[in-house]
Amino acid sequence: MSTNEPGIGFGTVFHPEPDPPRNGPVPPASHGQLRGLPRKRRPGMIALAAALIGAGILASVALYNREDHQVPVLVVTTAVPVGSVITSADVGTTTVAAGPGVQTIPAKQLSAVLGLVAATTLRPGTLLASSELTSKLPPGPGQDLVPVAVKPSGLPASGLAPGDQVLVVATPSGSSGSGAAPVLTSPVTAVVQAVNAVPDQDGDDVVDLLVTSSNGPSVAEQAATGQIALIITSRASS
Repeated sequence: MSTNEPGIGFGTVFHPEPDPPRNGPVPPASHGQLRGLPRKRRPGMIALAAALIGAGILASVALYNREDHQVPVLVVTTAVPVGSVITSADVGTTTVAAGPGVQTIPAKQLSAVLGLVAATTLRPGTLLASSELTSKLPPGPGQDLVPVAVKPSGLPASGLAPGDQVLVVATPSGSSGSGAAPVLTSPVTAVVQAVNAVPDQDGDDVVDLLVTSSNGPSVAEQAATGQIALIITSRASS
């Protein structure tokens, strides 16, 4: 073997030349790193997140309205019997955050309420509603207002007050002889409208009673006999 003949020396390693890149230079290889995978969007999670955000906004709005958006309204301060005229002593003002469906009257309408008539018995501490007021004094449709003179023995010792619910009953005659048959053959329900603070010249107490129109004449005829009594069935709220 000729020494002039070129050859590969002992111990050398053959390093083949890399193929030229087809589309530009090859980026250097990164050891120990994986290529990031594209994230998959999950529509269900997105919808849930949107719902939670919406619920939080609604809760915040409701809390804001409840705490900071209170409005002044009218409130009943004393018991007002049905048919009584509203005075400044009967109503006051308060602030509430009334929700939908709650009837209220704005406090600025106080002057318009004074002088109206209670269409129902008003209880202290309740919010005043326009449906509880009317511009007409009793009696209303289907009612009669009957003045009744009652002896002290025919009334409760504790007295009567406007708004009390009573039964009107005929009392037997005090004489032993045969008296006229009572006009009222059964008790009649009534509501006390007013009570005279001073007895009449005969010492009787005069009470205005609201009764149904069908019973008005009978109650008046029975009262004219003087044989009548009033029994309380329910007291007006105080």
